[in-house]
Amino acid sequence: MTAIKHALQRDIFTPNDERLLSIVNVCKAGKKKRNCFLCATVTTERPVQVNVVKVKKSDKGDFYKRQTAWALRDLAVVDAKDAVKESPEFDLHFDKVYKWVASSTVEKNTFISCIWKLNQRYLRKKIDFINVSSQLLEESVPSGENQSVAGGDEEAVDEYQELNAREEQDIEIMMEGCEYAIANAEAFAEKLSRELQVLDGANIQSIMASEKQVNILMKLLDEALKEVDQIELKLSSYEEMLQSVKEQMDQISESNHLIHLSNTNNVKLLSEIEFLVNHMDLAKGHIKALQEGDLTSSRGIEACTNAADALLQCMNVALRPGHDMLHAVKQQQQRFSDLREQFARRLASHLNSVFVQQGHDQSSTLAQHSAELTLPNHHPFHRDLLRYAKLMEWLKNTDYGKYEGLTKNYMDYLSRLYEREIKDFFEVAKIKMTGTTREGKKFGLHGSSGKLTGSTSSLNKLSVQSSGNRRSQSSSLLDMGNMSASDLDVADRTKFDKIFEQVLSELEPLCLAEQDFISKFFKLQQHQSTSGTTMNEVEEMDGVALSRSHTSGVPQTVSSEKDMIRQMMTKIFRCIEPELNNLIALGDKIDSFNSLYMLVKMSHHVWTAQNVDPASFLSTTLGNVLVTVKRNFDKCISNQMKQMDEVKISKKSKVGILPFVAEFEEFAALAESIFKNAERRGDLDKAYIKLIRAVFDSVEKVANESQKTPRDVVMMENFHHIFATLSRLKISCLEAEKKEAKQKYTDHLQSYVIYSLGQPLEKLNHFFEGVEARVAQGIREEEVSYQLAFNKQELRKVIKEYPGKEVKKGLDNLYKKVDKHLCEEENLLQVVWHSMQDEFIRQYKHFEGLIARCYPGSGITMEFTIQDILDYCSSIAQSH
Repeated sequence: MTAIKHALQRDIFTPNDERLLSIVNVCKAGKKKRNCFLCATVTTERPVQVNVVKVKKSDKGDFYKRQTAWALRDLAVVDAKDAVKESPEFDLHFDKVYKWVASSTVEKNTFISCIWKLNQRYLRKKIDFINVSSQLLEESVPSGENQSVAGGDEEAVDEYQELNAREEQDIEIMMEGCEYAIANAEAFAEKLSRELQVLDGANIQSIMASEKQVNILMKLLDEALKEVDQIELKLSSYEEMLQSVKEQMDQISESNHLIHLSNTNNVKLLSEIEFLVNHMDLAKGHIKALQEGDLTSSRGIEACTNAADALLQCMNVALRPGHDMLHAVKQQQQRFSDLREQFARRLASHLNSVFVQQGHDQSSTLAQHSAELTLPNHHPFHRDLLRYAKLMEWLKNTDYGKYEGLTKNYMDYLSRLYEREIKDFFEVAKIKMTGTTREGKKFGLHGSSGKLTGSTSSLNKLSVQSSGNRRSQSSSLLDMGNMSASDLDVADRTKFDKIFEQVLSELEPLCLAEQDFISKFFKLQQHQSTSGTTMNEVEEMDGVALSRSHTSGVPQTVSSEKDMIRQMMTKIFRCIEPELNNLIALGDKIDSFNSLYMLVKMSHHVWTAQNVDPASFLSTTLGNVLVTVKRNFDKCISNQMKQMDEVKISKKSKVGILPFVAEFEEFAALAESIFKNAERRGDLDKAYIKLIRAVFDSVEKVANESQKTPRDVVMMENFHHIFATLSRLKISCLEAEKKEAKQKYTDHLQSYVIYSLGQPLEKLNHFFEGVEARVAQGIREEEVSYQLAFNKQELRKVIKEYPGKEVKKGLDNLYKKVDKHLCEEENLLQVVWHSMQDEFIRQYKHFEGLIARCYPGSGITMEFTIQDILDYCSSIAQSH
């Protein structure tokens, strides 16, 4: 190993100005054994740098090469694996852990010892040595001659000190004083040695001469020690004296601490008492107001309100921990509870009395409203009660049971009051609807100011009794088409429309005012919501039943204040929806056209109510009633279509304009005037589509079944009437049907003209049909005259059979026939006659063209001209 160390120093480290201190032969743990050397080196130049170098033997030769170097300052941990058992394994922790296996334990220990020395000397013990024997580290401590070679070398390096300028100057002076200092260094060294010995002897003699002074010094030290002992005795006595003073001071300090603690406790106690007094003391004036305050005057109500608020603040004060265990606090809380209970009972009793009195006062005003279509005004009552709104809020927060009781009593009293008012109001509305018409007597009415002899639930029986009245019996457009103008008096319909609007206009502010009052008085917040029946929902609910919360006798669980408002309104106004439905039924029985008025008015009011509050009772109720109105409207349309399917016509008289066609015109004209600028135009458009398709189908059906009147005439006249109606009313959703009606009218007019005109020159027509057949077979037109059956003589013979007189007679008979088929209402005779004239002239021109092409230069012509035809038609039309 020494030879290897010497070779490494020479070949690798000396060229780099480094000195090798220790070496160990190692291989990596767990891998194929490829030996290398770990070397501990220091640089020869200052500052000294210590490195751990990995040296590996070259594979190609017998020399070594430097592979990896780590600075010793980067070494964190040296792990010897086992401090007791000898093991060649050890780990060095640089940037990562390097695991090594030494060739022998001695080399490993020597290397670790060298690393420990370098750590102690240059790194100030920065490296951690774990699992290293303490004995190994102790042996590594440098101690004079016992140091290892490596250690001695290191000391030599470290002990070398460079001479300063003063020392250099002294040496130069010394050497100048000796002539042979440079020539004979050994003689100069001997001279220096002799002089040093002389100086050492002088020093020893000087020390021996100062023995007397040392003895004197020792004696003085002994005396000083005696003085120190005396001072210590005095200090001990002083300490005993101070100990008693210390005990007294401790007692004083403890006493002061107790006094300070007592003062602190007194301050805290005063603070707690002031807190309880300030927050749990109710003024005598407030107590008196709660016990005896006047609940009828505004000043008394204000005093009671302030007192109730003060009581609530005292009861709701946030007590600190432990306050609730104080007897005085418990007494005060019990007193507050008694005051709260007493005042809540007095307030509830007074408000119940006010509710009852309101019912009596309002009942006395019903008589003056009985003959007028107005509802009593509840604003004064609401205004008086709103003075108690803050007290109701206090009651809601302190005694919810009594608050609920008051709510229930209010609903009970007011529901009975409103039921009387609303029923009387609807009785007046029914009287005004029927009292001035013939139906009034048949519904048991006696005079315009009288009342109905029966309730609205008996309308079905009454309608059976009045079955002779066609309007009550069928409510269909077919039956109404047969009525006189007086039965369908526009004034009656306008009157019904005004009465129905007045009913809705009276109910709407009544419900909104009551709902607003309930919200303010009972402190229930109204939240805007999209719940309830919307316009689109009603449009899509044709024939579908809508759930109504008030039909259930069991009160629903109130999940929020919004639901509570709706429940209260439902109970208070539970009679509105049935009364409205009965009024709608009456209006429908009086005149089925009233369903149009009601649909428009009800839709407008539902739309208005939903804009105010979609979730309100009014919006929901009117939405439910709107469903009923929509059902009646749809039922009316369905009845019209059913009546069209069942229509029968007379077999002995001509058809003319069908009744349901005329009735559709009347319905459309009235509907357009009613639905002008209406919100529910979509319902009418759907009804139009259904009705017009039913009218088209029924006209086709009647035309096919007609025996007296030709099919084309029935189709032509009725579709002309439909086209004229749609053109006049300009109904946008029926544009396609208008075009279809015009096309049907045109087609059937042409068909009827061709069918009725037939072949007025029958033999001539057969003759030319033969000519056209020959031409079609390939014979040239100018050669047809050479055919035996179609020569010029045969043509002249046929033409002579149709002189002008005969033609005029045939046209006159045709005119009479057409006049017999057509009806007078539609006034289409001249239109049809003119079309026939045009068709006859067209045939005449066709014959002349064939003569000119097939018989050129023959000079053959008809015995009458186009002008003769025009004259014949004109004279016939004028004569009739």
